[in-house]
Amino acid sequence: MGIIRFYQKLFISTSKFNGTFSVLKHFHFHHVSWYSSSCALISHIPKTSLLQGKTFHDSCVKSVICKPKKRLLCTVKPQGVSEAAHIDVTLPKDSISIGNTLKETSSSKDKDFQKELYNKIVDSFPEGIQMAFAYGSGVIKQQNSADISKNMLDFIFVVDKPMKWHRLNLERHPNHYSFLRRLGPQTITRIQERYGAGVYFNTLVPMHGRLIKYGVISTARLITDLLDWESLYVSGRLHKPVTLIVVPTNEQLLTAMKVNLNSAVHAALLMLPDMFTEEQLYLTIASLSYAGDFRMGIAEDKNKINNIVKPSISLFRKMYGPLLMEEEHVTWWQAEGQLEQALTFHSRHHHLKCLPGQVLYGLLIHKFQIGVFPDLEDIIKRHAYDSECGKHVANSIKQIVKKSSVMQTMKGILTAGFTKSLRYAANKVMKKIKSI
Repeated sequence: MGIIRFYQKLFISTSKFNGTFSVLKHFHFHHVSWYSSSCALISHIPKTSLLQGKTFHDSCVKSVICKPKKRLLCTVKPQGVSEAAHIDVTLPKDSISIGNTLKETSSSKDKDFQKELYNKIVDSFPEGIQMAFAYGSGVIKQQNSADISKNMLDFIFVVDKPMKWHRLNLERHPNHYSFLRRLGPQTITRIQERYGAGVYFNTLVPMHGRLIKYGVISTARLITDLLDWESLYVSGRLHKPVTLIVVPTNEQLLTAMKVNLNSAVHAALLMLPDMFTEEQLYLTIASLSYAGDFRMGIAEDKNKINNIVKPSISLFRKMYGPLLMEEEHVTWWQAEGQLEQALTFHSRHHHLKCLPGQVLYGLLIHKFQIGVFPDLEDIIKRHAYDSECGKHVANSIKQIVKKSSVMQTMKGILTAGFTKSLRYAANKVMKKIKSI
């Protein structure tokens, strides 16, 4: 295969903003994620291609698994389906099964109660949810939380047609929305898609005896974030254990979820030393989506990452263990919980090839002059020879998170309203004060 240009002038231009340059994606164009022979090759095709003069189906993704792994059969019951649907997926079992996170964090009775509660909550919303998961301290026990039943429940709903879904939800739950409900579903969807991380949150919503917060994101936008780490907002949450309530049947989304986990492993390995513990690996992975988040210094528990990882080591192991076993550039002594790698040019080159496009773009800015459009291979080689490669990768990820966290927080003031935003921020600040 010949060298493919990483930047193509038909689709990408640069513009100066506050002394930095940002990518303007005019046609929903995203990179080709490059993987070694043991990784997935994903081509994210734009909706409209001026080069071909053709219009492609929305969120058209071509997936090729170069070396098919052992596949598993999961029985799930998506929203609106009366009988269990069977999904053949190439994902770690416990990253997609609701029962496994509940099994290890609750007694059998509590597990059934939680599962029933989550299903009731999701069923209270309009049809059209293609994927739903619960996350956070109200769902999976964290180190600083004695009773998770007192914490707010956080959900993400993935829908194919966000405007239609918001229209139905406004009819059913108008009080969930701020003053923006008066502007109608079209404006709400425009705010969701155009600003921040592509997620629209309604927060502090009382439902079935609990307070919940739920975010809505389109399937196409989630696939983009999983593959490219465009914002690392929802893709970063999926780096950590979650409880899936509605398991997706979209093969492109399922494949993108695995690519997202692979990308997290490769990024973390570049940032870690030659010898490290299993816990250090999971702490590094969990920290990816928090690095650069301005809220961490203002209104978040300073021990947040430790609180997430330490009680859930077994869940992280089930998510990432199969990927570590397949990774030829790392040795894992499971009994001792130790890992070893040799950070050579070849191993760095291998990991860099598996990084998402937005991370590689940050690496390009670091090594090349503005206006230079090198081949992707040139970017990778230049950094593979650099012993400080891990620091540059970390900084690139930090810039992604910083931008998306600021924009999403600003949008949250509108979507939640001033009063709810103040209450939500106060709760976060109180958590931080208690952690000091």
